[in-house]
Amino acid sequence: MSAPTQAAPYAHPDRLFIGGEWRKGSSADMFDVFDSATEERFVSVAGARVADVDLAVAAAREAFDHGPWPRMSPAERAVYLRKIAQGVRERAADIARTWTLESGLVHGASVFLTDTLAVAWDYYADLADTFPFIERHEASGGGVGLLVREPVGVVGAIVPWNGPQNLVTYKIAPALLAGCTTIVKASPEAPSTAYIFAEICEKAGLPPGVFNVLTADREVSERLVRHPGVDKISFTGSTAAGRRIASICGERIARCTLELGGKSAAVILDDYDVESAADILVPAASLLTGQVCSSLTRVIVSRQRHDALVEALSGRFAQMKVGDPFDASVAMGPLASEQQRARVEGYIAKGKAEATLATGGARPSHLNRGFFVEPTVFCNVDNHATIAQEEIFGPVLSVIPADSEEQAFEIANDTIYGLNNSVFTNDLERAYAAARRLRSGTVGHNSFRTDFTISFGGFKQSGIGREGGVEGLHPFLEAKTVILDGMPAKL
Repeated sequence: MSAPTQAAPYAHPDRLFIGGEWRKGSSADMFDVFDSATEERFVSVAGARVADVDLAVAAAREAFDHGPWPRMSPAERAVYLRKIAQGVRERAADIARTWTLESGLVHGASVFLTDTLAVAWDYYADLADTFPFIERHEASGGGVGLLVREPVGVVGAIVPWNGPQNLVTYKIAPALLAGCTTIVKASPEAPSTAYIFAEICEKAGLPPGVFNVLTADREVSERLVRHPGVDKISFTGSTAAGRRIASICGERIARCTLELGGKSAAVILDDYDVESAADILVPAASLLTGQVCSSLTRVIVSRQRHDALVEALSGRFAQMKVGDPFDASVAMGPLASEQQRARVEGYIAKGKAEATLATGGARPSHLNRGFFVEPTVFCNVDNHATIAQEEIFGPVLSVIPADSEEQAFEIANDTIYGLNNSVFTNDLERAYAAARRLRSGTVGHNSFRTDFTISFGGFKQSGIGREGGVEGLHPFLEAKTVILDGMPAKL
């Protein structure tokens, strides 16, 4: 059975966290949040209005312009990051539980992934000692040249409903290390992470206004993007929303990092066993019920091996246990919401008109509540079909036949997206050569692989900028050249 309905594991769901305080919103607006497996409401949270956005920006602006945070050394800020890391460890059970409730991620996976978050906070704290915030150069006209990297300013971090735990971490940890002040705009469908992190930051003693939390719909969120007091927007979400945000930021030359959609390919070369490929692709496709932007949803294989791979994938999907995400024997939980299930079912209907349905395509017959859908495979898919070109964000694979290895790579690159790809081959040299040909921010080998400890982001319409690793720190910094007659005693 699903975890019993309990009160949300945070104290002030009816409030917003602004300026270091839990404040009532400017209206009585509330967002109902539902358990994706039972369709029951488990919490209602305060809905921000434009006035609340303005208040949060003012708090963050004051903290940046006049507060101590950006004037601390990176090492001093790192002390707070380590306190937050410890807070994440202490609240790991709450974070994992709400992740499963709100998104449908099976609980074992949410526990495992939550355990990686504190490590990331510690990683950015460690960068305080190794990252070159100040570099010395020889000035061309004489004297001393310094390249100093300073915080970009007030950051609006807009996080989606599928993985807010990771994205709050990989946006806010580097932003705080850089010396920025921040406003997290949580999704109405999955606000719990932001609330838990607000409590963690409050306990860690961050100065008022350094970390703020709002939950708002798209219309109110646009105020955050447009606000002249916000120096940078860091957004993760759909490409359509990213285009809108980029255009608004462009109007006022605001900085932005955009991590957007994907339609990633798994290219199966002829030396790789199709049964082994299916063993890897099936659990990857069902992770978070396919609600993963980097999911390998286009499977490209030679025409002569197409049917064998489809059979292998279909057999494994047909045997997959779908159900209560708190049941340890379940391999795939529900989609996050009724709206998301309707979207996925709409694409499945299009797929039935465009290609051949090999397995799935319906709601599980044994589940009469919850936002469930069967894992689905379409075969003999033309790469120009809707289901091969548009991001479905569900457990739906399109198997695309190719007449040659060269055509396989052309198909993989024939998309507006460029977030993630993978090549399956036993030949390491062929794998590297393929990786250099594939136009995506990440290329894996014989697996579904992304790595935020190195870098994550996309080519083309999959986004602008990178998150994770040292690359994820740079977008929160501005480079300044300082040219002096001599070297100052204290840097």
